[in-house]
Amino acid sequence: MAIIYKIFRAGEYADFAARGRTAGAPIDLEDGYIHFSTGDQVEVTASKHFAGEDGLKLLGVESEALGDALKWEKSRGDAMFPHLYRELLADDVLFVRDLPHEDGRHRFEGLWT
Repeated sequence: MAIIYKIFRAGEYADFAARGRTAGAPIDLEDGYIHFSTGDQVEVTASKHFAGEDGLKLLGVESEALGDALKWEKSRGDAMFPHLYRELLADDVLFVRDLPHEDGRHRFEGLWT
């Protein structure tokens, strides 16, 4: 099983939790797909796109369960990133963790399972 990760701001996650589905954050809506990161990519994603932000949520999703709607496409540094071309459903999510922000960076230790 390969787990991919989505980071949401508190309000974005609250909306997702209330509705049970989401087309994603504003950047996802703008690009036409939901951005995910692999375990090797997510810390850089957090520092690049969420620097200094508190109250973030880290969602873990099994990539294979998303079927053909998940596409692997070149993005930052020509690396292959997972992009979801449908709404994310609450049933897709394996876990949700608070993403602590301490000493100027997000802490991922202990959040992977």
